[in-house]
Amino acid sequence: MRKNKQHHKNRDLEALGDAIRDRRIDLELTQDELGNKALLHRTYVTDVEGGLRNISYITLLRIADGLKCSLSILISSAENEKKIARKSDTAIGINE
Repeated sequence: MRKNKQHHKNRDLEALGDAIRDRRIDLELTQDELGNKALLHRTYVTDVEGGLRNISYITLLRIADGLKCSLSILISSAENEKKIARKSDTAIGINE
């Protein structure tokens, strides 16, 4: 019998996934195209963008390379995404 795998989201991973998705869309790449460039399966890219994967440093470097940007740009974008999410949560009264 196959177990139903539950994924738990983490705000940091969600912010990183959002930054990766935004960059990919800016470059007009599909998830499949990014996966091919980064040597990853499309479903893995889907999980990363959804904040469902805690990816390794090497994988993050491959994704940054596939997105034609530096790792620091992705991290900076993720930090900005997280700040925006926190401000939004505060505005509607949600605390972590």
